[in-house]
Amino acid sequence: MTAPGTIPAPPASPAPGAGPLPALALLPAPAAGWEVAADVVVVGSGVAGLTVALRCAAAGQRTVIVTKARLTDGSTRWAQGGIAAALGEGDTPEQHRADTHTAGAGLCDDAAVTALVTEGPGAVRRLIAEGARFDTTDDGSIALTREGGHHRRRIAHAGGDATGAEISRALLAAVRAAGIETIENALALDLLKDAEGHAAGVTLHVMGEGRHDGVGAVRAPAVVLATGGMGQIFSATTNPPVSTGDGVAIALRAGAEVSDLEFVQFHPTVLYLGPGAEGQQPLISEAVRGEGAHLVDADGVRFMTGQHELGELAPRDIVAKGIMRRMRERGTDHMYLDGRHFGAAMWERRFPTILAACRAHGIDPVTGTIPVAPAAHYASGGVRTDLHGRTTVPGLYACGETACTGVHGANRLASNSLLEGLVFAERIAAHIASAPRTPATSPTGPRPAAPPVRLLPPEARTAIQRIMTEGAGVLRDHAGLTAAARALDELAGGPAEADRKPAEPGADTWETANLHLVARVLVTAALRRTETRGCHWREDHPGRDDQNWRHHLVLALRPGGDGARDPYIRPDQSELSFRGETP
Repeated sequence: MTAPGTIPAPPASPAPGAGPLPALALLPAPAAGWEVAADVVVVGSGVAGLTVALRCAAAGQRTVIVTKARLTDGSTRWAQGGIAAALGEGDTPEQHRADTHTAGAGLCDDAAVTALVTEGPGAVRRLIAEGARFDTTDDGSIALTREGGHHRRRIAHAGGDATGAEISRALLAAVRAAGIETIENALALDLLKDAEGHAAGVTLHVMGEGRHDGVGAVRAPAVVLATGGMGQIFSATTNPPVSTGDGVAIALRAGAEVSDLEFVQFHPTVLYLGPGAEGQQPLISEAVRGEGAHLVDADGVRFMTGQHELGELAPRDIVAKGIMRRMRERGTDHMYLDGRHFGAAMWERRFPTILAACRAHGIDPVTGTIPVAPAAHYASGGVRTDLHGRTTVPGLYACGETACTGVHGANRLASNSLLEGLVFAERIAAHIASAPRTPATSPTGPRPAAPPVRLLPPEARTAIQRIMTEGAGVLRDHAGLTAAARALDELAGGPAEADRKPAEPGADTWETANLHLVARVLVTAALRRTETRGCHWREDHPGRDDQNWRHHLVLALRPGGDGARDPYIRPDQSELSFRGETP
């Protein structure tokens, strides 16, 4: 049995982690034309990445931040609802812990959850000290609201519904004040390793003019992946265009283990823009329901009443399933959110961003209902880490949505994501600072021998999204997942592709390769888990099966190829120390 919150000893080869391994595959790319040396390189500029960078720099580590677009273009700035922590009168970390476990449907690691909820209030206060300004009540205390799955008002928010934007603003101001080196418009390609298999930096491609251009490298003995989510593997998502699963793909190609990729949370209330809507869709925050808006069908009937003790504020998987069932019953592709009783003043004060987004699409929540439908929102799984953010590759860390810390289990509790980014970023920085200082590595020769990933043309991105939406979306079954797996395989190596001219290396084809790899591994996990649990909904296995499936699925690539069609997979049978309970 393995202690909760730790990574169990890996099994014998071919499982990654059993010893030093070279990269399993690499993206085809030119040799690095420039280099930067650092103690720590952080890939990503959301709440997790910026917090790691700030704490590492404060500890005297030379830190470099790499981000794919601008520093402000990640998922953090899109977060509307807020950040959850036991800050209110009468609330306790233990109550927050219980709600987190309940939402996670039996798969949360208790040590990770305990770290989150006990260290969370302090992390939020440090964020405030960093300059973040949260909304307050008349007496000056932090204003708190409720969201789905929470039994208490514990969601701190800023600018009404612009919490992520405010957190991003405050952290970026602190990064600039600290003088931390940043490399923008840089797509990270692959992990560099030394001869012992330890992380030694990353290769990256900088797009556009500047001090750096083209393919280069940041060499550092500590690499932190904080690249955000993978929502762009689906046709419709709340994620920004940069969320293409890059961190998970980099980790997989480097031999790291990933866990629980099948648990993709579909946010129940995303603004419905029609059957052909694709790409990033406007989110209607759960906080709207937390303040009293109702889910209704076209006849105005509140269909969530009686389905759960929390009704419309049940955990997200339950609300998404309730919406999907009602849609099937009524033969429609969306439901409605009714907040007309708020009045104009409340909409303008509490939800100005959502109000503006709705009106931009010809919908006025003050006078009418809002059409909503579920869309891909958050990856509860990711690169497998311990309580210090360490992956199964020495020197490689993961944080935020890229990581699977064990906090979220089978379904993330609303507004725990920003808190997880804060808490585990601080833990990673503390671990790096306490480790013996290793000099920044220097070049040791050409890139290690590894099979190149076969690149797909940029237009394959749309095909991947269509395949995943049809076969691995909210509703899944064996037939649909099998068809998705077959279609993804055919994209990469089917007969029709044999005579195709190889795609040229470039940012669009590298991103497409990352999407394809993550999609294929996700489908493998979803096929394997023959039960319905949390946000993984198998129509052909509608029940939760604790006897056979109350464990994580751990996946990694096999040596000798990109492994996308044949990943190594094993169940983590370690006992979990807490069973979800409703207080």
